[in-house]
Amino acid sequence: MSNLLLYSIPGFLALLLLEAAWTRRLRREGTRGVLGYERRDTLASLSLGVGNVLISAGTTLGAVALWGWGYEHRVLNLGDGAAWWSWPVLFVGEDLCYYWFHRAHHEVRLLWAAHVNHHSSRYFNLSTALRQPWLTPFTGPLFWLPLALVGYSPALILTAQAVSLLYQFWIHTEVVRRLPRPLEWVLNTPSHHRVHHGKNVRYLDRNHGGVLIVWDRLFATFAAEEEQEPVRYGLTQDIHTHHPLAIASHEVAAVARDVRRATTVRHALGYLFAPPGWSPDGTSATASQLRAGLKPAPLGDSEDRPVG
Repeated sequence: MSNLLLYSIPGFLALLLLEAAWTRRLRREGTRGVLGYERRDTLASLSLGVGNVLISAGTTLGAVALWGWGYEHRVLNLGDGAAWWSWPVLFVGEDLCYYWFHRAHHEVRLLWAAHVNHHSSRYFNLSTALRQPWLTPFTGPLFWLPLALVGYSPALILTAQAVSLLYQFWIHTEVVRRLPRPLEWVLNTPSHHRVHHGKNVRYLDRNHGGVLIVWDRLFATFAAEEEQEPVRYGLTQDIHTHHPLAIASHEVAAVARDVRRATTVRHALGYLFAPPGWSPDGTSATASQLRAGLKPAPLGDSEDRPVG
C-alpha cells in the first residue's frame, strides 16, 4: 500500500465522523433515502479495512516483484518522466486496468469470492469504502502488469493506484446526490457508485469504473441511478453477520461446497470460473440472465450475487 493512503487514514476517519453526524441530522429531518450508519456494520467495515491494510503490507512485496519483472521486460518506455504526457497516460492506463480488475471480480465467481465482502453491507456510507477485501491483494496485481510492460515502474503504479483509491473513498456516500451533468458523464460519482452497490436486478454488475465512468459507457456496463427505483444495498442474498472473518470468507466456503458436490470436471470449473449465480442445472441465475428475464426465480443458496 502506498504511503499516500496510509497518511490519508486520519482524514478518512475525520470525514467518516462528519458524514455520520450529517446523516444523523438528515434522518431526524426525514430526508428520503438516507440510511446513515449502524454501529455494528460500521465496526465490521473498519475491521475489514484494518485487515486489508495488514495483508496488503505483505502482498505488496509480491506485486512489486511481479511488476518489477514486467518493467525489466518492458516493450515500451512510456514511464519516461521527462515526457509531459507520461503521467496522463499512466492515469488513464491505471484506470483502465482497474476497470478490468473490478469487472472480472464481479463476473468470475472465484474472483467474486475474493471481492464480495466489499458489497456485503446493507448501508452505503464512507465506512463502506473502508470495507476492503482480504483476498484481492492476492488476486489483483496481475491486472496492473500491462502498465509495467509498457514502461511504468512499480513505484509509479503504486502511486497511480493510491490516487485512484483516494478518489473512490468519497463516492461511497448518499449525501451527495448528483454532480453537474458533464462531470456525471465522465467521472465515477456517488450516484454511479450507488448503482454499483445496488442489489436491484437492473443495477447488478454495473458501473465498475474507478475514477472514470467512460469505460462502463464504452463497454456497455453502465447504468444510471433512477429516481423511480431507489437503490437497495447489500447482496441479493444478504449475510446476517458482523463478524469480519465470516464476512471475508463466506463466499470462499460456498465455492468450496459447490466444487465438492460437482459431479463432473466441467461443473467444477463452472462453479469456479463462470459468473456468480451459474449452476449446471439452471436452478440459479447469473446477473445477465436475471436482467434478461430468463431466470426470474431467486438464486440458489450457494451464491451471493454482486450488488452492483
